[in-house]
Amino acid sequence: MADNGISRRRLLGTAGATGLALGAAGGAAGYAAAPASDGSAPAGSSSALASLGTDEVMFHGKHQPGITTPMQSRGHLAAFDLAAGAGRKEAAALLRRWSAAAERLMAGKPADGEDTAVARDAGPSSLSVTFGFGASFFSRTGLRKQRPDALNPLPDFSSDRLDKARSNGDLWVQIGANDPLVAFHALRALQREAAGTAKVRWQMNGFNRSPGATARPLTTRNLMGQIDGSNNPKPSEKDFDRRVFVPEDGDPAWMAGGSYVVVRRIRMLLDDWEKLGLTEQEAVIGRHKSDGSPLTGGTETTEPKLDKTGPDGKVVIPVNAHARITRPDQNGGAAMLRRPFSYHDGFDAKGEPDAGLLFVCWQADPMTGFIPVQRKLDRGDALSDFIRHEASGLFAVPGGAAKGEYVGQRLLEA
Repeated sequence: MADNGISRRRLLGTAGATGLALGAAGGAAGYAAAPASDGSAPAGSSSALASLGTDEVMFHGKHQPGITTPMQSRGHLAAFDLAAGAGRKEAAALLRRWSAAAERLMAGKPADGEDTAVARDAGPSSLSVTFGFGASFFSRTGLRKQRPDALNPLPDFSSDRLDKARSNGDLWVQIGANDPLVAFHALRALQREAAGTAKVRWQMNGFNRSPGATARPLTTRNLMGQIDGSNNPKPSEKDFDRRVFVPEDGDPAWMAGGSYVVVRRIRMLLDDWEKLGLTEQEAVIGRHKSDGSPLTGGTETTEPKLDKTGPDGKVVIPVNAHARITRPDQNGGAAMLRRPFSYHDGFDAKGEPDAGLLFVCWQADPMTGFIPVQRKLDRGDALSDFIRHEASGLFAVPGGAAKGEYVGQRLLEA
């Protein structure tokens, strides 16, 4: 598989050659990176950057960056709505500006024009920028006939408490980086480029464990303290591309090499969760909290023995355990590549933490990825008592831009 999301300086550790050890509530815990081999430093820097700053993700490629790119420690998600009177021509100009800005910023260069200098002295820091289109984008630009069927609205789920103002949108942007100033710099640059053409509809900030924070690379923990990310599809699997990316002969043609992303802001009811004892928490998930291994034994990567019973005659992994319900073999083979961020937005009026997961999952078709799994969870997942879906979005993310192209050009200039 051609992967434009892998750094020039190949990343080691859990990520391996692919950087994929992600899960329903987190991403790769971290990785070691080779130091800069040429001693180069960005303009204005007096010495070579540390290895974390030198890592560069490629903008151009078969797929957009930020899908199979190793998980970064800082992230921003944002949706934009086109301004009144803005149509296809204005949208194309915006995507051209955004693509040019993303290419420069991902290479560790300042944005064109009046750069804010927020990230002065920093290198690329694994920055990735990803762009997508919401269902409303196609009616706003007169491209209704090009709208994929896969962008049909997601069904309602019983755990939904969705805020429409923080859901969907004409355009979607995902930013990831291993330095918070680099990530914010990119967000600000893209927002400035959108002025007059599109305005921010909603924006969310997330985080993951920083590279090198653990003695050895580990799968991350979510805000419930659970190791999460043991069951993601891996590029080494023969059907990975089929599950995650639209094929070259897919429909519509402009989505070749692209993917569909479901974004959900999932609040974790941490005060309720933390009242449970360890054994109760592990029964909800179906895995040991200490190391992520199934309750039936083994290591984090051991396949759970779903039929195994205990001395009481009951199955060891409860029938409503999250790990049981989310397994592909329990969902007709449905699978998705989960690449989320955790978030904490302070405390609400009751003093409870407004914290949880910015769930981001990728699939070739939501009808065979997110939707069947979420329907199964909706019918009896023990974890549902401790989470609440508060925002949602579905976006078509076209394939990567070739040299000289901008993202979405095959749609907007067809």
